[in-house]
Parts: sequence; C-alpha cells; structure tokens
Amino acid sequence: MSTQVHASVDEATVRQLSEELGEPEWLLETRLDALDALSELDFPDVIQTPGRLWTDLSDLDYDSLVDPLNAAEEKDQVGPDDVEVLSFAEAVDEHEDLLKEHFGSVVDPQTNYLTALSTALFSTGTVVHVPEKVDAEDVKVRTTMNSRSLFNYTLVVAEESSSVTLLERQDSAELRSADRSSGQSPREETGDDVEGNRYYSGLVEVSAGENAYVQYGSLQNLDQTTYNYQLKEGVADTYGQVDFIDCNAGSRLSKSSVETHLEGDSSETKIVGAFYGHEDQHFDIDARVWHRNENTTADLVTRGVIDDEARSVYEGVQDVGRDAWNTSSYQRENTLMLSDESEADASPKLIINNHDTEASHSATVGQVDDEDMFYMASRAVPERTAKNMLVEGFYVPVLEEIEVDELRDDFRALVRERLANRE
Repeated sequence: MSTQVHASVDEATVRQLSEELGEPEWLLETRLDALDALSELDFPDVIQTPGRLWTDLSDLDYDSLVDPLNAAEEKDQVGPDDVEVLSFAEAVDEHEDLLKEHFGSVVDPQTNYLTALSTALFSTGTVVHVPEKVDAEDVKVRTTMNSRSLFNYTLVVAEESSSVTLLERQDSAELRSADRSSGQSPREETGDDVEGNRYYSGLVEVSAGENAYVQYGSLQNLDQTTYNYQLKEGVADTYGQVDFIDCNAGSRLSKSSVETHLEGDSSETKIVGAFYGHEDQHFDIDARVWHRNENTTADLVTRGVIDDEARSVYEGVQDVGRDAWNTSSYQRENTLMLSDESEADASPKLIINNHDTEASHSATVGQVDDEDMFYMASRAVPERTAKNMLVEGFYVPVLEEIEVDELRDDFRALVRERLANRE
C-alpha cells in the first residue's frame, strides 16, 4: 500500500482546483473519490526481469515534487473547423454530457496511486470531439510545462464512422535557478541515485466508436530534471481502430504505458513506440493490448536506442480473452545499445485463453552489428558517420508507421541532433 501525499494534497486543494475550473458536482466527487483512494492504492507494477527489479515509482518524494496550486503551462490547441478541440474548462461549459459519458470510462481513475493522484489534481487538459462521419487531420496539441508539477488530461472521442489523426507534444520551459536548488534523491531499484525536481503526469483516454479510426501520436521531450508518468488507453468499438504512436526522448525518468482494449468485433490496433535515451536517462516503456471480441487484430512494434549510462526496460502484453476467436496479434521490440555502460532489457508476454489465435512475440537487445560496421568501413565511410547512419536506419520500421509527418520529422530531428552531439 502507498502513503498519502500530506503537505500538498488535501480536500481543500482539490475543491479549489475544481472550483477554478467551474466543474459540476459529479466531477468534483470523482476527484474526491480518487483522493480518498490514495491511501489504499498501490503504485504501478514494477517490471521484473532476471536478476533485476526496474522502476519503483514509490521511491519518489511526491510530497516535495507535487505543487498543484502553482501549476503553470502554455498550451496550443488547433484543429480543422469541423472538429472541436477544446480546453478542459471549455469542454466543461460546452459539453458536460460528453464529459460525463466518457471521463474515466477508459482509464479507471483508481487504476493505481498515480492515476488517482492525477485525477484528483489535474488542472489542464484537452478534449477532442470528432462528430459522426467527419474525417479530420492535423489536430495538434502542445503543452509546455512551466512549473514544478503539472497534471494533464486528454480525452479523444471519435463518433461512428469518423476518423482523426492527432499529435500531442509535451515539453518544458526552464525553471528559475531558485526553483532548481532543491533536488530529489528517489532511487530506482537499479541501485542508482536519481536527482531531479519536477513531475509531469499525463492521462489520455481515446474512445473510437463503430467504424471509427483514431491515430494518436505523442512526442515527449521534457527536460532532464523531470520525472514523467503517462498512461494512454484506448477502446475500439466494432470495426473501430485505435493506433498509438508513442515517442519518448526527454525527461529524467519516464514510465510510459500504452494500452488498447479491442472490445468490438473486428476491431484493430497498432501500437508503435520509439525512444532515445542518453546521459543517465531512464525509460520504462509498456505496450499492452486486450483482445476481448472476435476477429480482432493487433500489431505492437517498438524500437529504442540508448547511449552513455542510460537504461531502458520494455514490457509488452498481448492478452487474448476466451471469446476473442480468430485473433491475430503480433509484437516486436528491439533495443540498440551504443555504449558499454548502458543497460537494457525486455519482457514480452503472451496470455492466450482460446485456441483460435495467431500470435507471436519477439524482443532483442544488442549493439551495432560488427559486420554492418565492416561493410560501411569497406566503402570508406568514417566510423562515426557509419554508426550514425545505422542508428537512423534502425528507426525506419517504426517511422514508416507514423502517418503524422510532423511527428515523424520532429523525432528524426531529435535523433540526428543527439547523434551529432555524441562524443
């Protein structure tokens, strides 16, 4: 069981946040229920691989990291005219019925301690509503964190026979030097001391109606004093499809979980992940799919690069229910290590409860191939240039899956920048 965050989280704080957003009573009660549940909820599960426990988020000092009443951010939200892209406060005023139906319907606010904390304390967010039979592209949301802590919430609702592609970015502005003077010393179970002084939390709910299509892309590039927890979940109805693109390059420590629930007959999902860790960054990446109806299809593909003393762990789960006949489910994860000091592991899992299933999983962790380097050297390509070219080529299978050109180009630019700055 967890312990309460005492100094910065109480009922008065939650009521003040809710009042400032002009929220209805039912939403305030949801916040207060989440607050009350904190003392009974566990933190997210810790991935265990042979000889290693990875990311125990209960070690963070939330009492000093969390400052909900001083949250500040800059947010840009744009989309085509036939799609509603609203701040959370606007959605409360204009679409209370939509919020009441969908808020907490995909991500259970009491999934764990951190989801409950986010539900109780979120102060900013975006609601994207795509009406029936509307095809929308280029919905873009950017959140720049300007405070010690920030709790963000995103809801995407695609009605029947609609489609939308969405890019959401998270980054952070520099804190004043006075704000940076008190570092934290929480510790992962890797045995390393980790210092930082900011906390970002993001919950994302995606609801795809019958025959609807959603591609949600995320690019996380928070500064390296920030601890980052994000949970993104989607539900696909009959013939619906929810695709996630989850790109991580920033933060001091990231726990990023992406899940799709295939509830409808013939529903589909694709979960694509990409990350690049350097210096002493730590990435904990989860991808999960729940097959709960007939004729469902899932494809999970993740590729990551780690350098210097960075660490990464991946866990992928394909859960096929008893009624999920004629399931197709595939999972692939590959991590490339650029230094002898980096650490990486992976834990792909299959849970199959009926015999009418085609499923597979694979995971690899390794360094740049010597034969590839020899081939490049034999063609007079300098060693550093050759390695950079191989790293860029390593990402191609995931970059090709990204429909949002801006997300693909921005992540590729971040990779090139880091490769150019390698010693």
